[in-house]
Amino acid sequence: MTYIAKPRMHHPTLTTNKVGYTRRDYEGPISTLCAGCGHDSISAAIIQACWELDIEPHRVAKLSGIGCSSKTPTYFLGASHGFNTVHGRMPSVLTGAYLANRDLLYLGVSGDGDSASIGLGQFANAMRRGVNMAYIVENNGVYGLTKGQFSATADRGSKSKKGAINTDSPIDLVGLALQLGATYVARSFSGDKEQLIPLIKGALAHGGAAFIDVISPCVTFNNHSGSTKSYEFIRQHNEAVSRIDFFPPGEEITASYAPGEVVDVPQNDGSTLRLRKLHEDYDSTDRYAAMSYMNEHAARGEVVTGLLYLDPLPTDLHTSLNTCDRPLNALGVTDLCPGSQALDKINSGLR
Repeated sequence: MTYIAKPRMHHPTLTTNKVGYTRRDYEGPISTLCAGCGHDSISAAIIQACWELDIEPHRVAKLSGIGCSSKTPTYFLGASHGFNTVHGRMPSVLTGAYLANRDLLYLGVSGDGDSASIGLGQFANAMRRGVNMAYIVENNGVYGLTKGQFSATADRGSKSKKGAINTDSPIDLVGLALQLGATYVARSFSGDKEQLIPLIKGALAHGGAAFIDVISPCVTFNNHSGSTKSYEFIRQHNEAVSRIDFFPPGEEITASYAPGEVVDVPQNDGSTLRLRKLHEDYDSTDRYAAMSYMNEHAARGEVVTGLLYLDPLPTDLHTSLNTCDRPLNALGVTDLCPGSQALDKINSGLR
């Protein structure tokens, strides 16, 4: 992957956190995503969250799949461990890494296509097994790398840039996470930094299967009919020796609203996204009440954001498997091979 590195030097008076790092130390190369992409706002929120949590970058393992969202780990935590898996397979690779080394903090970054389509089974099993991870889905409802087809999370009745109507029912990853046993479930909006940063901090510190669905509008696929910056308009009015695609800069969409308040957020394609922030007295420890609350407001056309569910006493996969406290990748031959007597005892118990 081609990328542009940022200068390593920075002003000596930049504020450091408790472990001696500046915010710049949590950044990566310059993003190559479309200007105004909500994914970059999510990356900035992850950077801020890790800096505020005083996490040493080398203690983080970031994993992703395929898609615009899965490119974003390149642009944050440049000094951390990273692995870009194949399409939809990030959860199983992360599970294996976590089983081998429980001393790292695991951050899985995915998209609605990567997790809700080809990777749906992987997503489901990571949630039900309680893998200790912060799983962030950057949800825009389209396949951004393949020209904006509907993804599995696109709402029924929504329009594509070409005016096609989506007739399929959407997959609600938040609802699935709640049903499958995730112990930290949240939804946010990439333009609401004040809400998103604390949610990410909570997920990283949770100690169980933490899932955040972040609505992150795609600014590229707003080239609707009548726009002078649309693909068709440029192609029809361009006199050039070669045919090229032009990506007009988009403005980042932001929103700020109080708990319990409903706000309509205009999108770049002319549609409107309705958000409701949870009330301050909302009980986030009741899994079934959270599911009912979401369904109630979804019927009104509202997207509920905030911390939807939290289990204050989470368990993780190592606890379920009763593994030893030492990382498995640190065990030697004598630890892994108990000897012939121990093996004979095990085999006799199986007869």
